[in-house]
Amino acid sequence: MKQRGKRIRPSGKDLVFHFTIASLLPVFLLVVGLFHVKTIQQINWQDFNLSQADKIDIPYLIISFSVAILICLLVAFVFKRVRYDTVKQLYHRQKLAKMILENKWYESEQVKTEGFFKDSAGRTKKITYFPKMYYRLKNGLIQIRVEITLGKYQDQLLHLEKKLESGLYCELTDKELKDSYVEYTLLYDTIASRISIDEVEAKDGKLRLMKNVWWEYDKLPHMLIAGGTGGGKTYFILTLIEALLHTDSKLYILDPKNADLADLGSVMANVYYRKEDLLSCIETFYEEMMKRSEEMKQMKNYKTGKNYAYLGLPAHFLIFDEYVAFMEMLGTKENTAVMNKLKQIVMLGRQAGFFLILACQHPDAKYLGDGIRDQFNFRVALGRMSEMGYGMMFGSDVQKDFFLKRIKGRGYVDVGTSVISEFYTPLVPKGYDFLEEIKKLSNSRQSTQATCEAEVAGVD
Repeated sequence: MKQRGKRIRPSGKDLVFHFTIASLLPVFLLVVGLFHVKTIQQINWQDFNLSQADKIDIPYLIISFSVAILICLLVAFVFKRVRYDTVKQLYHRQKLAKMILENKWYESEQVKTEGFFKDSAGRTKKITYFPKMYYRLKNGLIQIRVEITLGKYQDQLLHLEKKLESGLYCELTDKELKDSYVEYTLLYDTIASRISIDEVEAKDGKLRLMKNVWWEYDKLPHMLIAGGTGGGKTYFILTLIEALLHTDSKLYILDPKNADLADLGSVMANVYYRKEDLLSCIETFYEEMMKRSEEMKQMKNYKTGKNYAYLGLPAHFLIFDEYVAFMEMLGTKENTAVMNKLKQIVMLGRQAGFFLILACQHPDAKYLGDGIRDQFNFRVALGRMSEMGYGMMFGSDVQKDFFLKRIKGRGYVDVGTSVISEFYTPLVPKGYDFLEEIKKLSNSRQSTQATCEAEVAGVD
């Protein structure tokens, strides 16, 4: 039962009220009893009758009731602050019970009831079937398990995503159909899962971006980022660059608008903003990928199905900002050549460890068509976007309601599971100097590399 969670029952429609009464009534009675303990002790219960009620001190009784109510309110307030998750679970379970009842996803029949008098008998409704639904909150994730019985409510129970997201104010992260039931996993209190930039880490072929969100680039390669002005796109890309510099990955930065990313050229290598340099870098990146693919097969410890990491090779990342703007600068011939190279990289790069991070303000079907978009497993849309923009990012047939919240760095993400959920980029402290931090990391890498080369030369 603990694994499945709490069963949702028809009586759950008043769960919060029942829990409140059951919890606070003993407190209320205890406080009132303490006020009147002497009076209660003096009562002769054998001779007690209602005629003695006029001897009750009404003002004192009112005071005791008032104090008891105030203490109950205080207990309720403290409980809600201390056990906030417990209270939210009660509201969630109540909403789920009401959802089933109000949508009439249950079976009932009229049964005859006998009253106190023979002629007062009547008929009442008795629920004969109520869907088996279980609710569980663990590690910030809500799991809702619904039994599938091939009944007439099967279609409704198989497509609860929108109702659950809007009703519970959570974000769906996974939906899994198992034997005889479907399990929905939702992220509870999404913004609480936001992390700071110092908590971002890259290890074992994956990059942590929220408490429960990782980009597993070894398994689900290539990232597509879209976001207009003020959406937090540039800070997000800089965060990715800083995190990847903590690894042995080799980075190539392309900024055709000669904006913020181009400034990195003063503190690290392989940063380009001129058209000719960008075209040359894309060509070089592609050629290195093809060269590594061939060299990997010649290595002694090469095994079919194993990737670059198994062979101890570093990953390569091509971080391409303002991609659409750059493509619009090119002529038809150059445009086609770049598209072909990028298409080859996204299709063949995973095994060799060559990954593409593509960013633009607005995704354009003209430059993300022909199946290239589908090769980007991790997709992030930041800030305000139109329905068409979301359609270009996540697919025109996506069943998702998108809401705008005026929070910088907020958007939506598909981590490669075809489930779209709310996303918050890592928090960057005010006054944080990316240029200085990246300079330190770049210098540290160069120093380490020089030491290694010196050691190798000494051995030779």
